[in-house]
Amino acid sequence: MKHFFQFAERQTTYRQEFIGGLTTFLSMAYILVVNPIVLAEAGMDKGAVFTATALSAIIGTLMIGLLANFPIGIAPSMGLNSFFTYSVVIGMGIPWQTALTGVFISGVLFVLLSVLKIREKIIDVIPQDLKYAIASGIGFFVAFIGLKNSGLVQANPATFVSLGNLAAPPTLLAIFCFILTVIFLVKNVRGGIFYGMVIATIIGILFGVIDKPESIVGAIPSLEPTFGVALLQLDQIFTVELLAVVFTFLFVAFFDTAGTLIAVASQAGIMKDNKIPNVGRALLADASASVAGSVLGTSTTASFVESSAGIAAGARTGFSSVVMSGLFVIALFFSPLLAIVTPEVTAPALIIVGALMASEIYHIKWTKLEIAIPAFVTIIMMPLTFSVATGIGLGFVMYPITMLAMKKHKEIHPIIYILAVIFLAYFAFVA
Repeated sequence: MKHFFQFAERQTTYRQEFIGGLTTFLSMAYILVVNPIVLAEAGMDKGAVFTATALSAIIGTLMIGLLANFPIGIAPSMGLNSFFTYSVVIGMGIPWQTALTGVFISGVLFVLLSVLKIREKIIDVIPQDLKYAIASGIGFFVAFIGLKNSGLVQANPATFVSLGNLAAPPTLLAIFCFILTVIFLVKNVRGGIFYGMVIATIIGILFGVIDKPESIVGAIPSLEPTFGVALLQLDQIFTVELLAVVFTFLFVAFFDTAGTLIAVASQAGIMKDNKIPNVGRALLADASASVAGSVLGTSTTASFVESSAGIAAGARTGFSSVVMSGLFVIALFFSPLLAIVTPEVTAPALIIVGALMASEIYHIKWTKLEIAIPAFVTIIMMPLTFSVATGIGLGFVMYPITMLAMKKHKEIHPIIYILAVIFLAYFAFVA
């Protein structure tokens, strides 16, 4: 087992991988609660979506662990489930059954692009400085999510965001968890992020900030209301509206996953010579999970940026993904316990992980404006637009412009030009 997952090469242990996997699971377990709520607003059965969410996470996470040896969790994407419900079903008036077919088609296209190694080639030709920008930009994005979830920052009609109510009990709990976790980390306590979340959860329950679970074990909801529905609507796919939906699912998920893989591989020390080992297999696992998820009855899956929390806790190999999959299996039976994993508990981990990931900014050649400006645009636009794909897209548009202005066209791979044009079209007609 150690040889298969390359424990020696990546300097890890079973304990380290287990804690890392557990930390990532706890950081992303909210999707089991939130995804059914979001998709239920599209008219889908909440119980069936819960089961579909767990099963798609089990399939995708296990595949990326075994095939690519990556410490990454895969589950339905928060951004794309919102797009599914609020833009496609409610906004466009497309039935959820037909929208689910759009997810299925985009997933199949994902698989084809992965098998043909087109996705892998695109990731390989991304300039090193943009990869650093993507990794650090996701760090700022993850930290912003953590700040929002903790209540430390909140929406403000005058200034867009402002300081939150620091006296609110959930925010106080998040602040306590943040300080405690920081102390663990500076003291080099292995698994400090996980221990911080556990202690904060116990404190939250004791002080009434977090509700006690009403029960421990619950029955697994039936998949019958959603299973296979996506395959029954294929005759509805050839409309202009739905083709645009398929394109958006495909486009956003592609670059969300690409960004996450780059960031996580960089953070874990897996990326070598600007290449990510087994990236093709990782992309195939992600694409396959989307196909399986659509058939089961959930929106597009993606690699979770919260995986960086597990890496910060010590995860380095796919064994941690196997651990995550096992925990998702257990979660099917212990769904009432998931309610105690609140955003305030996981938010500090995201803030700290964001800080660790943002350190990649150090490697960018800031003295060269033709590199610095596209890198800055990539980084700043991820949190400000609340989208990894948008940040990547704007960076891809700016990079060839600044490089051409400096007469460095020979340093730009032709694929970058193609991507820049595609992103421009995307922003003009879809975004």
